[in-house]
Amino acid sequence: MKTVCISLVALIVLFFFANLVYGSVNIPIAQVIDVLSGKEIERTAWMNIILQSRLPQAVTALLAGAALAVCGLMLQTLFQNPLAGPSILGISDGANLGVALVMLYFGGSLDGYAWWAPGGSMSVIIAAFGGALMILSVIVYFSTRVKSNVLVLIIGMMIGYLTSSAISILNSIAPAESLRSFVMWGMGSFSGVSLNQLPVFSAVVVLGLVLSILLIKPLNLLLLGARYAANLGVNINRTRILIFLCTGLLTAIVTAFCGPISFIGLAVPHVARLALGTSNQTFLLPATLLTGSAVALLCNLMTILPFDRGLLPLNAVTPLLGAPVIIYVIVSRRNSNYFN
Repeated sequence: MKTVCISLVALIVLFFFANLVYGSVNIPIAQVIDVLSGKEIERTAWMNIILQSRLPQAVTALLAGAALAVCGLMLQTLFQNPLAGPSILGISDGANLGVALVMLYFGGSLDGYAWWAPGGSMSVIIAAFGGALMILSVIVYFSTRVKSNVLVLIIGMMIGYLTSSAISILNSIAPAESLRSFVMWGMGSFSGVSLNQLPVFSAVVVLGLVLSILLIKPLNLLLLGARYAANLGVNINRTRILIFLCTGLLTAIVTAFCGPISFIGLAVPHVARLALGTSNQTFLLPATLLTGSAVALLCNLMTILPFDRGLLPLNAVTPLLGAPVIIYVIVSRRNSNYFN
């Protein structure tokens, strides 16, 4: 565990610094170090690129990756299913629908407004959180009526299709300018958080991550089964609600600012679990958090095309890393003791 965590921290530091150095504009490493150390450099443009663009983007990737990975781990533990995650259960789709309503119908935007103003980024965040909670409420309801976790996942997928249909209807009647903004947002990007918005984004994500750490003990007991956990004093209903609120909060804030990012929440918990060889949440949750940050920073680097050829959408890169992991898990982990 110690070796894995040290390795992950080293990778995070390496990828974080690489995100500050590597980009469409070539900036010498020495100049990046000078800017980070607070020194003035001759080219003001380079300083603005590092402090106003690359640094917020790297911090956003670090926090968003951790948030999505922890969401996936908690939902996989709760449902005892390796394919559970914010996108599979429709939570991300609910957040997407909320953002679509604000952006396409009410003219909301993450740019051009003060974050607290009507139509500003706060309205987008509230809409994303409300949409995510709406889907979570439906999932909680059906989880009390349907005993099979597989059926709950199928219901979540069907709800995702319904929300996608609603978004398609909104797309068909939206103005061209709003539609373009929504489509660009839907491709995913860690560049959606400005330096001014970064404190709000960071505070909400850190709050959700702290709540997830406080849930480590009940998550460990849930691995033994709901009945056994209840006999040990765990309030199952309250724990479920807290898990759903935590995952809903983290999914909403990341989705609002970064778009619907695929595969990180689904694949990263498996990478951490395979690396540690254990499902003990005391070790697995921190390792998943660190792995999510490292993977997100790596994906952000992979979006930058060499030789100044532009940027790839984030959701064009994440499946390249996530899909092989899921295929491996399905093929090689077919026994029922995967979470033990």
